[in-house]
Amino acid sequence: MTEERFQYDDCGVDTNRAQDALGLLSGSINQTLKLRDGMSFGKPAIGLGYYANVCQLPGGQGLAISTDGVGTKIIVAELAGRYDTVPIDMIAMNVNDLLCVGAEPFALVDYLAVGEIDPAVFNEIGMGLLEGAKLSNVTIPGGEIAQVKELIRGHGDSSGLDIVGTAVGLVDWDKINLGQDVEADDVVVALGASGLHSNGFSLARSVLVDRAGLKLDEVVPELGCTLADELLKPTHIYVKPILAMRDAGLPLHALLHITGDGFCNMNRIRADVGFDLDNLPEPGPIYKLIQAKGQISEAEMYSVFNMGVGFCVVTPKAAADEIMAVAASHGFTAQVIGRATAEHPNIVRLCEQGLVGGKDRLSPEA
Repeated sequence: MTEERFQYDDCGVDTNRAQDALGLLSGSINQTLKLRDGMSFGKPAIGLGYYANVCQLPGGQGLAISTDGVGTKIIVAELAGRYDTVPIDMIAMNVNDLLCVGAEPFALVDYLAVGEIDPAVFNEIGMGLLEGAKLSNVTIPGGEIAQVKELIRGHGDSSGLDIVGTAVGLVDWDKINLGQDVEADDVVVALGASGLHSNGFSLARSVLVDRAGLKLDEVVPELGCTLADELLKPTHIYVKPILAMRDAGLPLHALLHITGDGFCNMNRIRADVGFDLDNLPEPGPIYKLIQAKGQISEAEMYSVFNMGVGFCVVTPKAAADEIMAVAASHGFTAQVIGRATAEHPNIVRLCEQGLVGGKDRLSPEA
């Protein structure tokens, strides 16, 4: 008998309901975007839904802004009693999104909610914030700490914590990158991920810990390390290689952070194209382990996880080798994984996997 397949919804993440709720929330939020109309500064460049937004500044510049946390990866940190990497994740999730609009990140403020003050935990969080700031060349000029014992609950020995941040960057108003310059036959260069990054952890934890009974502190032969070591690998920060590409004058037609919804993120761009991805990297051991233990479909895996690709650069074919060389010089693996096409606008096809998707999820190609 075939074991029942596991899905994101089975671990309490109702993606369809989340989209419905977001639609209701965004109806009100969108009305605020007009409140700076006619003002000399502060007007947003675009509506909701891109990686980050940009607000107009005097002198022809724009202030890019993004906010994010790390989701239920925090639970793994609590259970493992290790807090030095999740601050790097939080910074990565913000600054990587700022890159996508062509901005250079320069500052971030954090919000840390805790059940109780633990000096040892705060020390680890501080080390992680410092490391993330160094990797992205941002300052942390302020933040907020809230003791909210009644509001949050911890896991393991933790009294509970959450960490989120808001990052800002600078971009010339006339150089905001929304992928509008992508043309058919541009190629997609993928920069490798360090692992799961900060998405899909409700599913990963449910499958590996709750369902398969793996212990965080045990060495998993397929991974060659403990489960905690693998799951708590910090999200790659792509600031230095992407800015080096920009400074070298390379054509960066679109910059794409591959996070929740996987490769469907690529359909956010403002060009009338889709993508055919026919050379995706072989998924690493962690993805194969999750899929095997949970009997998860290919469509679910590629809709929830990054599958080894953390960031994509869309560029003319002639520039691909130089893009990959810059990535390699900063220690990142890179390869061409596909191309843009005018044949199916706003659709991404994973050719070898037989999957196709729009803005939200992938499904088997008919």
